[in-house]
Amino acid sequence: MNQTASRYDFAAQILASKSFFERSTSVLEEADSQFRPREEMMTVAKQVAHTAQTLDWFIDGVTRPGGFDLNFEEQSKIWREMKSLAEARATFAAACERAVEFLRSKTPEELAHPLPPGPIMGGQPTSEIVWAMVEHTAHHRGALAVYARLLDKVPPMPYGG
Repeated sequence: MNQTASRYDFAAQILASKSFFERSTSVLEEADSQFRPREEMMTVAKQVAHTAQTLDWFIDGVTRPGGFDLNFEEQSKIWREMKSLAEARATFAAACERAVEFLRSKTPEELAHPLPPGPIMGGQPTSEIVWAMVEHTAHHRGALAVYARLLDKVPPMPYGG
């Protein structure tokens, strides 16, 4: 496999995940931004903002000298402030774009480089963050599909046209 194809494949996974997320949550509207099934749960806007922030967190975790920032309480302050679904969606789109840019900027050798030892994917190839980002996004896509159903909306199949 040539270098261009390898980079494209990883970026394509993020782009597909973005497409699936956006399609399956498309029935949610700005008026739904503050909906949450229970008081202690994230709102629709917060779910989307948290998903975006986690994409950035993975990229930051493999690029910053200190590795992954495990101060989740401090990080949660960012998405806890989110009130608008439209703003959260823009944040998500921008985070996907940054992830794609990061992946396309790396050589296969750089993506194969092992992550430093630690509690977050220690020793695994850097490219393994892609499956983690995709899986985390899918987790929140599913939660938001349940939110949509609770709002009497039918989320479209994520894998359709």
